[in-house]
Amino acid sequence: MDLRSRVHDLMPGVRDELAELVAIPSVADPRQYPPEECERAAQWVLGRFAGLGFTDAHLEKTADGSNAVVGSRPCSDPAAPTVLLYAHYDVQPPLDEEAWRTAPFELTEVDGRWYGRGACDCKGNILMHLTALRALGDSLQLNLKLVVEGSEEQGTGGLEAFVPTHADLLRADVILVCDTGNAAVGRPAVTVSLRGMVNVVVRVEALESELHSGMFGGAAPDALAALVSMLASLRDSRGNTTIRGLDSTQTWSGEPYPPEQFRADAGVVEGASLLGDGSVSDMLWARPAVTILGIDCAPVVGSASAITPHAAARLNLRIPPGMDPEAARAALVNHLTAAAPWGVRVHVETEAVGSPFLAATDGPAYTAIAAAMLESYGVPMTTLGQGGSIPLCNVFADTYPEAELILMGVEEPMGLIHAPNESVDPREIEAMALTEALFLQRYASARG
Repeated sequence: MDLRSRVHDLMPGVRDELAELVAIPSVADPRQYPPEECERAAQWVLGRFAGLGFTDAHLEKTADGSNAVVGSRPCSDPAAPTVLLYAHYDVQPPLDEEAWRTAPFELTEVDGRWYGRGACDCKGNILMHLTALRALGDSLQLNLKLVVEGSEEQGTGGLEAFVPTHADLLRADVILVCDTGNAAVGRPAVTVSLRGMVNVVVRVEALESELHSGMFGGAAPDALAALVSMLASLRDSRGNTTIRGLDSTQTWSGEPYPPEQFRADAGVVEGASLLGDGSVSDMLWARPAVTILGIDCAPVVGSASAITPHAAARLNLRIPPGMDPEAARAALVNHLTAAAPWGVRVHVETEAVGSPFLAATDGPAYTAIAAAMLESYGVPMTTLGQGGSIPLCNVFADTYPEAELILMGVEEPMGLIHAPNESVDPREIEAMALTEALFLQRYASARG
């Protein structure tokens, strides 16, 4: 029986196991869910991989208190290359449960898709790994390593701190970072570009306390109006980010993102324009983009006829590869300070800074994954950027500079990861499991 048939025959069991894993509400935030749920998920993952020859599979406590499942499966040839398989078992909280079409932690089929929190991000990728390895059996002449982390969605950096201090434990020639996905269902892709980010909180102070708007309005400086003016200066009338010192003219050379598809994927309301002078791909993956995440000021209900003495906003700046995050942070701080009107006091607090990532795509592993995707899907592989940051990729690249990093997985735009009604298309699990199995075979042969 060939690999394609083996993977196909495994799919009924894939649904059953994914249902078990989705039923575990493994949100790595003890303020929302008991830590025991993440421990249950970790044990579930450990048991499944131990049953596939990762006999040393065990839990490693990371700096943020989460458990990573770590293991290895050596082959008979110690000189054979090593591939590290990555995924994460923790999930986002369900958010607004009333917005879900189905129960968040119960895998439910609707119109051919499997709904449930984590079904796509990233428990579907765990099942992809398991299915590929089961289809291959025991004859693979590769050394395999495994790490499945338990706090990726919280961004607390547990595994990022663990990798450099346990470098030999996870050292590999190729790292399959399976936490991304395809351009669309049936459109295979690897992600080669990740944005970095800068998060800041800007605070504006104009008065010692609230003042009656009738008695003082018109002459007294208004902190909220000052903040609005500052925030408005971050974009021009077309929506281009206009932070002084940051290049907003770069272009994307990989897979284009058709505007109508983006409008549908993003749920853009009728009549609203897409932002920027560039293509959708340029705006998402090649240029800086600033987002206002929140504003502290008086709410509409309960507000008084008073001038606001102080206000604050939380900002997120995404930056493309090639842009230095510290330089971007300094440019944002300088821009906000210079844009403040009327001499109001401005303080900018930096919350987080993360570097962008650009994968090298000229090695034997990329040749093998392109061939595997073509055989699995029947259409050529393309390359994508991703607006989100995966700091672990930079840690892997810094710790293992000779390793090839391949970012792939079962996710695609209809998956609605991080949102209500997350789902996975089982055809993507099947096709990507076959892709992974074919890749491992091809890479072993090429390096044998």
